[in-house]
Amino acid sequence: MTDSPARLVVGPFNRVEGDLEVTLDVQEGRVASARINAPLYRGFESMLEGRDPRDALTITPRICGICSISQSAAAARALADAMGLVPEPQGARVAALIHAVENIADHLTHFHVFFMPDFTRPVYADRPWHGRMLERFTAATGSALTRAVAARAALFHILGMMAGKWPHTLAIQPGGVTKAPTARDKARIQATLRSFRRYLEEVLFGAPVEAFADLASVAALEGWSGGDVALFLEAAADLDLAALGRGSGRYLSFGAYPMPEGPIFARGIWDGALRAFDPAAIREDISHAWMLGETRHPSQGETRPDEDMAAPAYSWCKAPRLDGLTVETGALARQVVDGHPLALALAAEGGVRARVAARLLEIARTQLVMEELAAGIRPEESFMARAILPREGAGMGLVEAARGALGHWLTIERGRIARYQIIAPTTWNFSPRDAAGMPGPVEAALEGAPVRAGEVTPVSVQHIVRSFDPCMVCTVH
Repeated sequence: MTDSPARLVVGPFNRVEGDLEVTLDVQEGRVASARINAPLYRGFESMLEGRDPRDALTITPRICGICSISQSAAAARALADAMGLVPEPQGARVAALIHAVENIADHLTHFHVFFMPDFTRPVYADRPWHGRMLERFTAATGSALTRAVAARAALFHILGMMAGKWPHTLAIQPGGVTKAPTARDKARIQATLRSFRRYLEEVLFGAPVEAFADLASVAALEGWSGGDVALFLEAAADLDLAALGRGSGRYLSFGAYPMPEGPIFARGIWDGALRAFDPAAIREDISHAWMLGETRHPSQGETRPDEDMAAPAYSWCKAPRLDGLTVETGALARQVVDGHPLALALAAEGGVRARVAARLLEIARTQLVMEELAAGIRPEESFMARAILPREGAGMGLVEAARGALGHWLTIERGRIARYQIIAPTTWNFSPRDAAGMPGPVEAALEGAPVRAGEVTPVSVQHIVRSFDPCMVCTVH
């Protein structure tokens, strides 16, 4: 006869953006079930109601200080959709460049500040790589962190030139961008990207960016021997992180960096094969959220908090589902949907190593994307299209933040915002159970995670949670 599960509450998590609490039922040294609570209600969707639609460009970026450009881009796309406006091609190019800078910086921060410091824990003191981890990734003092922070700061010079400031820029607008770059700006952008490439090649990858971007198999990845990537891969192999925290194998991407000819990274669903994505198939289940109302498509959604916080609900986060199923979003999902051979191979394992390796792959590929975007800037062309904001209308803005699929849904009535709904990547990944009892993606990934005797914050749970890179302040609006 087996013992009854022991309950363990883990939280608040350190090195996570926002508040996160995880309740674990542990049986025979493993997680039997998990429930994830997003304990901070924010109310941004309600704040927007009754305002001028253009206020969304100012307010939604303030949802988050890490991925504010992603929120800005989604708001601009939703407004453009409502206006029937197509951004100028050069405006779309610069908006994509600005957005890519934020996303690649976000991946860099996740690797160095959020994920890798877990390997410096005393629990790993007997591992052959632990001393090198201490030197490179100890919080605040690690040499890898020092170099990464400097490289990130230098890369952000592009945002200073083209976005005016970061975070919370107003540079991205429905019709394009507010600043038309000069030939001098273009040259400075390209010089900044060359400097960032040197950092990637000398420190992170220890080899040309193209070499990592061209990896086509797990075997080729495991043979990588350069830079801090090799140190991660050594620890991941030693701890078998490929098998830890496996997901459902269903991946969603809204398509990253929209251009006139389509997104640079493809849009779609992958569940063993690539399928078209239909936004009409999204529903937000509220059965286990402290919310009032009904399960609806976000275009008809409501934000009415249940102040009584009645059971069976246990989170402020709604549970978005696609055709009734959970999907995982993020860099792994983007690269799988885009058809990259290494990402497809990593999807077969679908665990902690796959998610982190996919971010590293995306850093390499995004560097190449940024260089191409910068090379195509034509200062003599127009960067902003204009149109009149309708008094009645609706729009949808779908973009890819660093953490995955981000959607804004806007309804305008009598010239004012009547409804505004947002589904962030962490809303998808860290959702609670739905009416059918189906756990959210991270809840499901935590099942089976080992818990060592006496652990209060199991290190395996830390690795799994951080492999999804939660941004809890974006989760509940």
